[in-house]
Parts: sequence; C-alpha cells; structure tokens
Amino acid sequence: MDNKYVIITDKEFSEAMSRSNAINIVKDYDKKGISSHIVSEKEANRIGSPENFNDPKWE
Repeated sequence: MDNKYVIITDKEFSEAMSRSNAINIVKDYDKKGISSHIVSEKEANRIGSPENFNDPKWE
C-alpha cells in the first residue's frame, strides 16, 4: 500500500505526497524557519483545515 502524507503549516495543507518528499520539504521549511508537521493523508482529511491542528507539546 502506497501511503501519502500531507504537510501542515500555519496557513495551509500541502498536496498529498510520498513520505520521502514530505520529509525533505519539512527539512527545507525548518531551514527557512517555517513551522510544519507531517500527517497522513487520512489524518489531514479528518483535521479538515490548519486551524483545527493542535501543535504537539513535547514535555
């Protein structure tokens, strides 16, 4: 099964893509100081929009 992933930023969802592409884009965003997260395409559909995404808290 070929899973697809979506990148979430503060303003938008990306198009669905492969895991390796998503990782490379998130690394590039990090270098540019852009906060982003990778979720599965299924999870992105469940969330619906970036405003509904809760940033994980690592404590």
